Amino acid sequence: MSRSAEAAAVLHARGRVPDFFIVGHPKCGTTALYEMLRCHPQIYMPDFKEPWFFAEDMRPRFQPARSGTVPDTLERYVRLFEAAGADQRVGEASSSYLRSRHAAERIAQLRSDARIIAILREPASFLRSLHHQLLSDHIETKKDLREAIAREGARREGRKIPRRSHLPQMLMYSDHVRYVEQLRRYHAVFPAEQVMVLIYDDFRSDNRATLRRVQEFLGVPDEAPIELVDANTSNKRMRSQQLDDLVNVVSVGAGPVARGVKGAVKLLTTSGLRSSAMRATRSHLVYGKPQPPDEDLMRDLRRRYHGEVLALSEYLGRDLVSLWGYDRLD
Repeated sequence: MSRSAEAAAVLHARGRVPDFFIVGHPKCGTTALYEMLRCHPQIYMPDFKEPWFFAEDMRPRFQPARSGTVPDTLERYVRLFEAAGADQRVGEASSSYLRSRHAAERIAQLRSDARIIAILREPASFLRSLHHQLLSDHIETKKDLREAIAREGARREGRKIPRRSHLPQMLMYSDHVRYVEQLRRYHAVFPAEQVMVLIYDDFRSDNRATLRRVQEFLGVPDEAPIELVDANTSNKRMRSQQLDDLVNVVSVGAGPVARGVKGAVKLLTTSGLRSSAMRATRSHLVYGKPQPPDEDLMRDLRRRYHGEVLALSEYLGRDLVSLWGYDRLD
């Protein structure tokens, strides 16, 4: 049996593939949009955000402790949507799908009528915010963004990848902002009317209007009261990589040192006290408020990606060069 025939058989027996997909990018308001849409009575989105099922090239090289296991078969994937009502539009949000080289084609093979939603953000601020998130998720260890970007060449060769980095693909910073290339992959397999491209600035300035546009795009009424979620993507600066490593050893480590430390801690504290202490340590000692952006670096990044922003403006028929200040680079 061919893969497509097998997939059709599974779908017939087991359930539904989503009607729509929020495909990315991370740190661009995708979580806020997901949270708002899943409150709509005619929309079903599972509690498990980021299934990543269609992005095989973005799968983790190992499963981090205390993280949800991504579905690795179509049968397991469609189980995420079993609770959806027959009259509900079904969707999911995986911010890796826009970055993935294969997700668009794989989605189209199963749902050629699917609706696609992408959110794009000014490249320099996007990479800065993404870098903070990668540090927090232990994918990145270089706290200086300029140094992290400079390692991209070595990391493409499999070198200088942090030991705890379960998604080294995410460390290829320039790949994240190849917006036109990413959108073309979706336009190659879906009609233009099935692909919605949102700009993060619009979402930030008026998320109610953006939500209304999305609901219209999905064919659901906008009369239902939905609590608006701030699309501001907050950042936390990592103060100490060493302290974060220690907290990780105590909380999820599995080696002999980790077992020894955890054993001693358990003898002296209760489970509730340990959990509270870990949260407080991460919140107040490991992480802090983000530092102001390095304006020289931000300017350098904007110069570097000026061509991409110009190409995106032409591709979308919208002046993002002016909106994002790329016409004011000295």
